[in-house]
Parts: sequence; C-alpha cells; structure tokens
Amino acid sequence: MSADSLEDLFVDGLQKLYYTEKQLLDALEELESGSSDESVKEAFSEHRQETQTHVERLEEAFERMDKSAETKQDRVVDAMIEEHEDFTGQNPDGKVLERFNIAAGQKSEHYEIAAYGNLIPLADQLGLEAVADLLEENLREEQEALDELSQIGEEFDYGEIESSA
Repeated sequence: MSADSLEDLFVDGLQKLYYTEKQLLDALEELESGSSDESVKEAFSEHRQETQTHVERLEEAFERMDKSAETKQDRVVDAMIEEHEDFTGQNPDGKVLERFNIAAGQKSEHYEIAAYGNLIPLADQLGLEAVADLLEENLREEQEALDELSQIGEEFDYGEIESSA
C-alpha cells in the first residue's frame, strides 16, 4: 500500500472491504447451510442477501470515484474464515457449532462495522459525499445484522450440551 495520500489510504481500505464482503458472501452461505436452528439459518440467509447489496454498493462507490472495482486481500477476514474451517474440522456437536457460528457472525459484523466506520469520515474528508452515503447504508445494515445475531445469541437454546468441565 502506498501511504502517499488520504485517497490512497481510502482506496486501500475500500478494496479490502470489497474483498471482505465478497469473501463473506460465500462464508454466509456456508454458515446458513451449516445451521439447523431456523432463526439462525434465516438470519444468515437474510444477511447474505444484504451482503450482495453491499458488494453492489461498493462497486457503485468505485464507479463514482472513476476507479475499477478491485479487491485487495484482507488477512483478518482470511483468518476468521480459517478459524471457522479449523473449528468445523473438529466435528463439534451441532448445538456447539450453531453457537460458534453465531459468534463467528458477530465477529465479522464487528469487523465490518469498524471498517465502514473508518472509511466514512475519510470519504467525507475527501469530498466523496455520495460514496460516504453508500458506505453509511452498508454500515447501518451491518449494525442491524449484529443486533439480530446478538439477540439470537442471547436467546439461544443450548439444550443438552455436555460440559467438559
């Protein structure tokens, strides 16, 4: 990354966020198919649809800046996905996996919220009000998704999960 200007910093962040949203499209599909609880399955399905819209808004943001929509690898997202793959590879109990999936969703929402929250003021400072508006729409939906997952997590029925303690 070139750190020569705020615009470079902004574009770098936008490219990483574009990568993040595209990676999460696939991850959300996996989380949905790996869930048996209907409210969890529905939350992941709804957010996957929203995530597709986030990708489209980010593409529009690039277009408004006369830049091509390019991704830039984000190792944080890769690590979250790898963590999920490692955990599922241990063949956990269904309820344990379900709760892990909720937590994984919450982690990714927090990360996305932080990323959008950092890019919006940069867009404003760069005079990219229309781009900032697109990012704010995505931010609002990420916050709503986090609220929904948090509510599901609080109400999650653990049933008969064995404790190893």
